[in-house]
Amino acid sequence: MSNPVVVCEETMLLGESPLWHPEQKCLYWVDIVAATLNRLDINNKSVKKFKMPSQIGSIGWRAKGGLIAALSDRFASIDTETGMAQTIALPLKKQPRDMFNDGKCDRQGRFWAATKDIAEESPVGSLYCLDTEGKAMEMANGFTVGNGIAWNLDNSRMYICDSPARQIYEYEFDPIKGRLGSFQVFAQISPSAGFPDGLTVDSEGYIWSCHWDGWQITRYKPTGEIDSVIPMPVPRPTSCCFGGEDLKTLYVTSASVGLSASILADAPQSGQLFALEIGVKGLAEPAYLG
Repeated sequence: MSNPVVVCEETMLLGESPLWHPEQKCLYWVDIVAATLNRLDINNKSVKKFKMPSQIGSIGWRAKGGLIAALSDRFASIDTETGMAQTIALPLKKQPRDMFNDGKCDRQGRFWAATKDIAEESPVGSLYCLDTEGKAMEMANGFTVGNGIAWNLDNSRMYICDSPARQIYEYEFDPIKGRLGSFQVFAQISPSAGFPDGLTVDSEGYIWSCHWDGWQITRYKPTGEIDSVIPMPVPRPTSCCFGGEDLKTLYVTSASVGLSASILADAPQSGQLFALEIGVKGLAEPAYLG
């Protein structure tokens, strides 16, 4: 495994939701606080930025073109040529305390996104599913900061974090109906390791989890045991995805928001985009089919 290498030196306030587009062969990610969508051409390292109408929590790619996104209070499609966003569903219209955060497409073509308490104090967040007909439904609740969504290899389990609780949960998952069953704590993160943030699953079924304020990424076995810990040169790695032609590159977003001048002096690459050559193949992210 290689050491983390910066692949985009532009500093994000809150870089999140990295997405390798399997057809366009480029990397998208967002800056939640700056309300921007970013696209990196891996070959020439050029970055194109799109200003969004509100903060943007997460994205997925769309089979019919463009992206699917969770903006602060709604699901929307995004035209990747113009950056124009068009509302699909508005599930948070009457919930001003919440905003959308992390999200991801399942292998059946639905888009899932979790919400968080804007103040990050109360468990008022929920998990929503946007089906292929454009209908949004609440599927679970009780999260303070819903984060880090992914599925295991046979689609029988869904992972989701509640960051302030320092827990990653494992839900029973029915892929045909898109329904959740009972859940258990998959991993409890120690205070010294920060807070669980974005995560992804590799082709061996292992879970890669970024640690906000933890300076690290942890690879977990499917049983929940720690397989390995990868140090990062920044305190707030936020999320990760596999990309590149062979899906063996782990792209990692990070944040600079809220860090003191002394911490930024020790970690000047905070907010930048990193890549690690892993040696383990990841999984291509599925498309939204709506």
